[in-house]
Amino acid sequence: MARLLFCVCLLFAAPRAWALTSGDYVYTDDGSTVTITGYGGAGGAVTIPSVLGPSSHPVTSIGGYAFLGCTSLTSVTIPSSVTSLGTLAFYGCTGLTSVTIPSSVTSIGESAFSYCTSLTGVTIPSSVISLGNDAFSSCTSLTSVTIPSSVTRLGAYAFYNCTSLTSVNCLGNAPALELGAFLDVPGTVYYMNGTTGWGATYGGLTT
Repeated sequence: MARLLFCVCLLFAAPRAWALTSGDYVYTDDGSTVTITGYGGAGGAVTIPSVLGPSSHPVTSIGGYAFLGCTSLTSVTIPSSVTSLGTLAFYGCTGLTSVTIPSSVTSIGESAFSYCTSLTGVTIPSSVISLGNDAFSSCTSLTSVTIPSSVTRLGAYAFYNCTSLTSVNCLGNAPALELGAFLDVPGTVYYMNGTTGWGATYGGLTT
């Protein structure tokens, strides 16, 4: 009976995702969707593919650490198939000056763009609800950011040490702030008429 139960468990086990390679990318495929887990290309202006592998399954996630420390990356366009950016996905991409985040993305993970010290501006799409802790911390060239009305929470130290960030454009009510979300940021918050939750200062910023 024990042997029979073991066989049944094998039959109903969840499919495993194996590490694979295609061109410049390392990825896993769970049988229906793809997560990019690594990048070995030359950098420069990169457009991430929307499908990978012989089965052409959609790329739905940029996994944790996928582009970690890719200092030769200058710009990145993320396809509309992607719904999540993992922890430290683009951490330390010091040559990255621009990133296009599609409206399919719902979550930006912890430290996803931290220490992208050449990134000058970013527009967060209206599909995103919250930013992970340290999402854009120490992006020291970041001068402006647009936060959509969908964002209700900014994680701890989300924009910490963004020392050039002078313009924070909020399109909705004031998001809840976790510890140090705008610590060491010299900027001004600009918000829409009729929105709520603002005061003379917001997380240390001028309003």
